[in-house]
Amino acid sequence: MQNTEKQAQESQTNAPEKLEETTCCIVGGGPGGVILALLLARKGIEVTLLEEHMDFERDFRGDTVHPSTMEILEQIGLTERVFQLEHTTVPQLSFKTAQGQGFSVDFHHLNTRYPYITLIPQARFLECITQEASRYPNFRLVMGARAEKLIEENGYVHGVHYRALDSWHELRATLTVGADGRFSRLRKLAGFDPVKTSAPMDILWFLLPHEEGDPTESGFIIGPGHFLIRLDRGTEWQMGYIILKGSYQHIKAAGLAALRQEVENLMPAFAQRMETISEWKQISVLSVESSYIKRWYKPGLLLIGDAAHVMTPVGGVGINFAIQDAVAAANILTDNLKIGKVRTEDLARVQRRRERPTRQIQWFQNMLQRQMLAHILHTDQPQRPPLLPILLMKFQTLRNLQAKMIAFGPRPERVQNP
Repeated sequence: MQNTEKQAQESQTNAPEKLEETTCCIVGGGPGGVILALLLARKGIEVTLLEEHMDFERDFRGDTVHPSTMEILEQIGLTERVFQLEHTTVPQLSFKTAQGQGFSVDFHHLNTRYPYITLIPQARFLECITQEASRYPNFRLVMGARAEKLIEENGYVHGVHYRALDSWHELRATLTVGADGRFSRLRKLAGFDPVKTSAPMDILWFLLPHEEGDPTESGFIIGPGHFLIRLDRGTEWQMGYIILKGSYQHIKAAGLAALRQEVENLMPAFAQRMETISEWKQISVLSVESSYIKRWYKPGLLLIGDAAHVMTPVGGVGINFAIQDAVAAANILTDNLKIGKVRTEDLARVQRRRERPTRQIQWFQNMLQRQMLAHILHTDQPQRPPLLPILLMKFQTLRNLQAKMIAFGPRPERVQNP
């Protein structure tokens, strides 16, 4: 078996590259990549979307679709189809202590048809969008395609060399877009170094059973030195236990029983169901950090979403900001792509359009994250929510601003329809 696999790999390596052409090559089948592919395909532009994996299934991918994204889906006529997918809605996010004291960020008052955060399994969302894009003959999706090298000639990016299941491919494109996430390979290949901006933390993600009579409340639960995120996914609870950066091995060494006890202290009603966590492979560790690159583009290449600016899970805005980037890119670049060209100054316009709102929301996230970190470090402090949201919640105007910031960000985008 091993010899057969080795021979197949050698055969693939030695096989001549297959030459392909497209107008826009998008690397990365996450939310930003699939939405950009759909928007361009709707406008008659030839698009090839490369996704490294053979499917969209990942553990604990972000599932939070905010009102800003729902309005974009409405603008392209997809809300009804998306609402047919398995989903739950979160009309408010709570910040409470283990004793039940606290407050909520309420989305009911927002001026939108979708005054809530929608939790949709990301794999189903991505499948839905790519199925819609597949209705257009100028769209092509290649699964199991790993971009390995940029095609650069005279300082201009003309596409990528990618490895697929059958062989190597040379894909030439007028525009190449890196939408391949926080560990972006295209960002590395382009030589862009991210600047970290947030205090370091990690989150332990795991699932617990959802039982009849459970509260339908999502948000934060706060205890001495601890933060717990609870998201209602209908049939199960997605839990996030916030820890100090690099402390996972120490927690693991203390044993599952100790972790279960920590969670039970914050949520006594969930004590029995914590017994369903019986092995460490049920827990995923996510690094919590934010960063940005100073320049999102070079001639022929544009980075969007987490490839250009890594968002933390605070507020669950990462998916939505990647989609906002995609909408801005489609609006600005479509006219020239229709005639087979892309100007570097237009790539710069995309960054100018999206950089300020991105940096503003990162600042907002980082303020909250630093206070969470201080709370975890000072276990002897009284149980209370972080100072910033407390100050925001004292005034109705500021409460509304906080909800609007989470729901839409500083500058929501609108689709320019054909």
